[in-house]
Amino acid sequence: MNQDEHFLREAIALARDNAAHGGRPFGAVVVKDGSVVAVGVNEIFATGDPTAHAELLAIRAAANALGSPRLDGCSVYASGHPCPMCLAAMHLCGIRDAAYAYSNEDGAPYGLSTAAVYAEMAKPVHDQQLPVRHVPVRDEDGDLYAYWRQIASR
Repeated sequence: MNQDEHFLREAIALARDNAAHGGRPFGAVVVKDGSVVAVGVNEIFATGDPTAHAELLAIRAAANALGSPRLDGCSVYASGHPCPMCLAAMHLCGIRDAAYAYSNEDGAPYGLSTAAVYAEMAKPVHDQQLPVRHVPVRDEDGDLYAYWRQIASR
């Protein structure tokens, strides 16, 4: 069994156990240098938090374990196809690569596909169903980003 298969089986086992305890069937494993750094399961039902996806919770735990918001050199192994939110988080924190066992097509008959969200987000922003507007409000204390730069360099 190769490394991908080994860690994907671990993610599936986490997902299966989560489902057995009333959760959604998703698990994720973050690996660095061949060792598990952190794991996560989907906790949406347990927490009421719609962002409590297995991948995000595993990423948060890995950042905590490694003491850094950067996860360069880490891989994510997920039981299911990562949603756009989870994939964006992987990009933002520097995940090296990701693998998943069950595709959106596998999940579609069970209401577990995020293919429609991917399709919506592939459209230009002005064509998406969710209106997003740029309203350039500034406060009297000056440029927020310049302020951040100034205090961050102290």
